[in-house]
Amino acid sequence: MKLNLKDYERFEKQIILKKIGLAGQKKIKNAKVLIIGMGGLGCPLLTYLASSGICNIGIVDDDKIELSNLNRQILFNSSDLGKYKVIQAKSKIKKIYNKIKIKTYRTKIKPQNIKSIFKSYDIICDGTDNFETRYLVNDFCKSSRKILISAAISKFDGHLFKFNFKKKKVPCFRCFMPELPSTDYNCEAEGIFSPVAGIIGTLQANEVLKSILNLKDDLSDNILIFNSLNMSLRKVKIIKNIECVNKC
Repeated sequence: MKLNLKDYERFEKQIILKKIGLAGQKKIKNAKVLIIGMGGLGCPLLTYLASSGICNIGIVDDDKIELSNLNRQILFNSSDLGKYKVIQAKSKIKKIYNKIKIKTYRTKIKPQNIKSIFKSYDIICDGTDNFETRYLVNDFCKSSRKILISAAISKFDGHLFKFNFKKKKVPCFRCFMPELPSTDYNCEAEGIFSPVAGIIGTLQANEVLKSILNLKDDLSDNILIFNSLNMSLRKVKIIKNIECVNKC
């Protein structure tokens, strides 16, 4: 897909950046990104990816919008209650950038559908709230050599991971967490400070765009840990586990 004059006018503030330029904006426009989960992370993530000019995005979620979602899921409002998240998110985003192609998947990611859903996308963004799905997504991205950018939020904290499985012999999520925790650490169980969702979802979008542009100093093989109470950011290296089931 080529850039036209309107594209140039819309994205000129990005194009004038030396690290992006016209060539970089074309890469952004042609990128294919899948977002799993249209919750507190998925809403700001989708908004910034679309606003930056990505024209091919898939969104996966089988939930309907509830009143308790509205404190952090910024694409939705009271008129959306009871409606499917992916349908409403697509409708809102098309008003931001009508050239965007959004494919909706009103389902959960399962072993039976993961291959058919993932095959059209180069970068996978995981914002799910359970570890079973995180392991499934991690393992498939590892075996199919896709880029995985994963985020999680709980209470006042957020975590952001990037695994570039296009490269060989890199650690995976199972290296970081080899065994399924006895408790799910998520918003439903522990609560969430709403700005954390926006901050981590935006950082996730930042990492997606850096990956598309192949910028240096990305988060590959690291975890970024954010605490909103003391406003701290830490980057921690993930070490390959020689006993990992994925043989990292």
